[in-house]
Amino acid sequence: MRYNHATLFAGVAALTPDRDAIVFRDRRLTYATVAERVNRLANLLLSHGIGINTARNELQPWETGQDLVALYLLNGNEYLEGMLGADTARATSFNVNYRYVESELAYLLNDASARAIVYHARFAPTLGAVLDSLNQKPALLLQVADESGNALLPGALDYEDALAAADPTPPATEPDPDDLYVVYTGGTTGMPKGVLWTQAEILESSLAAFLPAGMFEVATLEEGLERVAASEPRVVLPTPPLMHAAAQWVALAGILSGGTVVFPSVVDRLDARSIWEVIDAEGVMLMNMVGNSFATPLVDEFDRGGHSGATIQMMGTGGAILSAAVKQRILDALPHIAIADVAGSSETGSQLSNISVAAVPATSGVFTAAPGSCVVDDDHTRILAPGDPDAGWLGRWGAIPLGYLGDEDKTRRTFPTIDGRTVAIPGDRARHLADGGIELLGRDSVTINSGGEKIYAEEVEDALIVHPAVDDVVVVGRPSDRWGNEVVAVVEIAAGQDPGDDELRTDLEHRLARYKLPKDFVRVERIVRSPAGKADYRWAKNVALQNVPASQSATDGTPAEKELVK
Repeated sequence: MRYNHATLFAGVAALTPDRDAIVFRDRRLTYATVAERVNRLANLLLSHGIGINTARNELQPWETGQDLVALYLLNGNEYLEGMLGADTARATSFNVNYRYVESELAYLLNDASARAIVYHARFAPTLGAVLDSLNQKPALLLQVADESGNALLPGALDYEDALAAADPTPPATEPDPDDLYVVYTGGTTGMPKGVLWTQAEILESSLAAFLPAGMFEVATLEEGLERVAASEPRVVLPTPPLMHAAAQWVALAGILSGGTVVFPSVVDRLDARSIWEVIDAEGVMLMNMVGNSFATPLVDEFDRGGHSGATIQMMGTGGAILSAAVKQRILDALPHIAIADVAGSSETGSQLSNISVAAVPATSGVFTAAPGSCVVDDDHTRILAPGDPDAGWLGRWGAIPLGYLGDEDKTRRTFPTIDGRTVAIPGDRARHLADGGIELLGRDSVTINSGGEKIYAEEVEDALIVHPAVDDVVVVGRPSDRWGNEVVAVVEIAAGQDPGDDELRTDLEHRLARYKLPKDFVRVERIVRSPAGKADYRWAKNVALQNVPASQSATDGTPAEKELVK
């Protein structure tokens, strides 16, 4: 059975009208209430001419026949309402990074040709500064009131007032499984790109593991809804911002399977206390986070006492390093839970997983593959068999995106046809092991070519974060006359620690070949990451370039550098 978000949600809401769908601060919104609000938003969009204009089968993979609705929001009920309301109108929403400055925001809104923008009032000044420069004026601006108290932008409608005035009845649209789900990439190594999925494929690719068993094997929607009715509802907590794809997938999995999606009271930053408070108050069972940048403050707060965490069954993590030491701290504190390391991308969905439990911690870096996952040779001409010693490109066939919005060339390069199958190859390097597992090596866009060798930044980061004095790290390449590029580790040192470069390098020698060791360590007060916890490699590269030691010649190398090549 192939589903679309709007029809599946409406069916679940009809099954469980009185169950809490979303809990946020003092709001407890039942499925019936959310369904009505979604219908009101859909009818509001339709009244402004926002919806579908060209059927999917008449379009190229990089084209969209649906209007795009920008969600420029912090986490909360409005984000999920925005996604489902756009789907119900047969438009499609997309994520906006709320940290963007004016030029970045203008690029994104122009790239998507946004027809509507739903935004928190705190972002009104930035949005207002770019509206007149957009190539196309949005047909609808919906401003969500918040603590900022900012006045409505000219022409904007108050979100709650507009919903209250809209028609609450289900619109006469007929959403389709081939309607789009659009997610923009983070843009940490290049300009953000809109990835076009059909809703049926994103459900199968990234939500299937969280939905009731057998939902995709049934023949009708009614049979799928019976599976939902027979399953135990789960309380889920997406801790990263919903502008991050993995957080969206957890939230959608919760609300499309009859569960309850909860948010902490503080959503403009990571506030560990408010997260634990909502976990215990609402009985959270499933949550996700982004590596050490989320996990460390969470476990620090838990260790301070006053929290239970007894209801948590699984913590998911992805997008950044979760070191073995921090993972063990979590399992020591909460020995009843499982930790799922999940690897994937906007172009592949949730692709690889690695489960750790207190009794048997998993090995880092080697993953169980989701259906369709594969490794492709360097030339994109064949799929490597398990056990092939060559490293290649991590790929996936089956439930994958259509392409990149408006970019035919990048679509053809990233989604080539190999052995008669369209394969998504977003740029990760990997090796397919003989037992079927996949060893993830690192992102090609942050691979460092140094002295004729390829060095994966993530591999060096994984090895360095093990040191107890290192709180966080991002590894980049820096131009060098001697090496072409040299490996530089930008490190955040733990409070009260002061390891020297030689100490860090000596510790790494036990885990890395000598040619992979950093030539330089640049210490910073705080590693800059996106709100979703992902490494900002452009920032780290600038830091490395601005901190070349005066005594170090890129041509001659330091004594330590010369020793490394022996």
